[in-house]
Amino acid sequence: MGKLYFKNTSKEEKINHLQPKKETIEFLLNYSKALRVIEYEKVKFETLLN
Repeated sequence: MGKLYFKNTSKEEKINHLQPKKETIEFLLNYSKALRVIEYEKVKFETLLN
């Protein structure tokens, strides 16, 4: 009968090893470049320039 080996990792270790995908970073940067916020008399208008 084979043995099963597990490595228990804490939540902190899992959080420290998270890395975003390149596509995710590019999407967020492109979105932020296209987003324009205009404030007019205490009202904010958000527009996407796509």
